[in-house]
Amino acid sequence: MWSGEPLNEMESTVEALQSTPYDYSSAEPCEKVNIKELGAQFLPPLYSLVFGLGLLGNVVVVVILTKYRRLGIMTNIYLLNLAISDLLFLITLPFWIHYVRWKEWVFGHCMCKFVSGLYYMGLYSEIFFIILLTVDRYLAIVHAVFALRTRTVTFGIISSAFTWLLAVLVALPDFIFNKVQEESGESTCSPHYPLDEEDTWKRIHALRMNILGLVLPLLLMVVCYTGIIKTLLRCPNHKKYKAIRLIFVIMVVFFIFWTPYNLVLLFSAYQVVFFEGDCERNKQLDLAMLVTQVIAYMHCCVNPVIYAFVGERFQKYLRHFLHTHVAAYLGKYIPFIPIEKLERVSSVSRSTGEQELSGVF
Repeated sequence: MWSGEPLNEMESTVEALQSTPYDYSSAEPCEKVNIKELGAQFLPPLYSLVFGLGLLGNVVVVVILTKYRRLGIMTNIYLLNLAISDLLFLITLPFWIHYVRWKEWVFGHCMCKFVSGLYYMGLYSEIFFIILLTVDRYLAIVHAVFALRTRTVTFGIISSAFTWLLAVLVALPDFIFNKVQEESGESTCSPHYPLDEEDTWKRIHALRMNILGLVLPLLLMVVCYTGIIKTLLRCPNHKKYKAIRLIFVIMVVFFIFWTPYNLVLLFSAYQVVFFEGDCERNKQLDLAMLVTQVIAYMHCCVNPVIYAFVGERFQKYLRHFLHTHVAAYLGKYIPFIPIEKLERVSSVSRSTGEQELSGVF
């Protein structure tokens, strides 16, 4: 469902499940009922799980960042926006889950456009904020003097606003072309391009995804981390290493989850060149699309897990939050939870936490 929205790049015969983007074959229709039924059976529970875990994890990230870091550091402003990007994508999932399960769009024309556009806004803004985080680490370590003047809260807010505007512009075709149509007696929410430009727009979409979601971030990562590694080799610094570790892991995991989908999407956009008239190969491509989309969806749950395992201070703030809010609340009703001890932990954690003002999350 990383192809416009979960259902808008399938062929007309299986559009309600988005098992493949398009069918360019001029031969007899290629029936894909098995893939359609497979999607209807397995996608809703999988996406529901992703929605629940992703929503919980990213809300916790937003709470921890706003409560303990006070957003006085540019890196944390970008991390907050990254979590918001994931949340924007996640709130579209219930609509796609219903669409996949019941094979019909029942939410109306305006919601079709809005949810489709929001889906891509979340997707592209996530990519852009990961790029900003990488560049931020590069400036902080390789060009430290210049970074002192530019890495301000004001610049972080301005650059974040510009990034959201850019994400809206990139997602604009999805706001424009997605609409509700009646097909075989059922309502579908999918992109409908001008007839004489349909293939062109589908390929533009695939190239847009691969350039912005794979090639550009990969090039910037290579450039930035090459400079960072050279700097650290000349002047080893354990604190600087810890500062880049979180951002590096976020970016690497992003590529692990996204690369398979992007490559399958590219093949799908050009399948008329590779698999024209080959129904069996098209079915295999559909199945690959189905699997890689599930993997891509799972990425929304991963960033909070990265924070928990890689971000040492995030672990501390999370423990403090659980002690002072969750456990303290439960302690009122569960006698064996020692409230006095929790209050002492809360007091110590708050004082030490406020003193830590470095950029390492």
